Amino acid sequence: MRTFGALVLAAALAIGGSAQAQSPPRRQPQEANGYTRYELLAPGSGKFRIIYDITAVRPGVTAFFNPIRKGSVASDESVTDLATGQPLKFAQVSGESAKTTGLPEADAKSDYIRVELAHPVPADGGEARILIEKTYEDAKSYYVDGADLVFDRGLGIKKNAVVLPKGYVLVSCNYPSQVAQEADGRLRVSFYNITPGEAPLKLRAAPGVLSAAPTSVKGKFGERAKQTRDVVYFLQPPETHAFDLYHDYTEEKAGVSRYINVVRTGSVATNPSARNLDTGEAIAAVHLKGDEITKAGIEDPQIGKVTPQSEVVVFNFKPLKAGQSIRLRMSETYTDPGRYRLVGDELVFDRTFGRAENAVVLPKGWMLTNSSFPVVVSRTEDGRIRLDFNNPRPDEVEALFTAKKVAP
Repeated sequence: MRTFGALVLAAALAIGGSAQAQSPPRRQPQEANGYTRYELLAPGSGKFRIIYDITAVRPGVTAFFNPIRKGSVASDESVTDLATGQPLKFAQVSGESAKTTGLPEADAKSDYIRVELAHPVPADGGEARILIEKTYEDAKSYYVDGADLVFDRGLGIKKNAVVLPKGYVLVSCNYPSQVAQEADGRLRVSFYNITPGEAPLKLRAAPGVLSAAPTSVKGKFGERAKQTRDVVYFLQPPETHAFDLYHDYTEEKAGVSRYINVVRTGSVATNPSARNLDTGEAIAAVHLKGDEITKAGIEDPQIGKVTPQSEVVVFNFKPLKAGQSIRLRMSETYTDPGRYRLVGDELVFDRTFGRAENAVVLPKGWMLTNSSFPVVVSRTEDGRIRLDFNNPRPDEVEALFTAKKVAP
């Protein structure tokens, strides 16, 4: 039997699709969890500020390479290590140089920003999170058409936001997006692209002055594209009603020193553990139930009124300083007879997912037969079927699916 840690690594290697068991191993992707914010600058300048939040995930690498799009002129670059808030060294290099200094698959005809990471990427799912800021000038992507502004650009990164200049209002957008007015009055158009291709975004803005009064829906919804929580479930045989899982989360608030995981009613959590993905270090877990929660002074809106059945797992870490953040991976085993069971010869999983990114790995030898929610299906390195439930909307996924075991 493979260990949970091995399963986690196999799932990480399967991100973005998996090779079939008989195919040769593929090189692990260089990056994950990309989010790009485009701030449109003065009309007619063709310039926009890019704020790019990206994670290096290839184990052991000490450099990250960000391609400079052909046709764009980059300036005013800076790079920050998100875990520490400290600046990182970087340089613009040719594709040929990138090939020999850390990115063998680099395009020889492109230029790259080569970033020296604060530390090698830890093994077994570790990360190095960085923030790249730069200004692009690209008159073909951002231009004036009469009185209107047009931003017309194919976006390959899956999570994006475009912020209009002050004094402009959105009049058209071809890609389904969230729209929010920011504190300074500017409008943000944001989306999470769950398709396998790039988003052919085209939006148009017209001159218009908006009231600076606070919005009445403040706090009612967050920016879905920027959320940092995701979870992967590894189903054990259905007659056990059990599944291993890991839950990744980024904490950014200064002064925060713990994460509270509230165990869902009807589930039983065992074997809790956690890691700091930025460093690979283990984080101790404290399992509390009923009165133990009250005695420890633990309060959280998700807990509600503490009862003898209330259950939480607390992960403590050093308080964050201003500008710092931490990426956590919490691992547990859950038993949930009400939501994961065997009916006849059919595996039934019926559970809601509130996060944008959720994945379930079926037991070895089981194949999907029904799924109520649209799902991306792939095969992991060890031959198991992985289901990705990606939801760009700020609501829950009703993940009802079944599977049957394939005869040997």
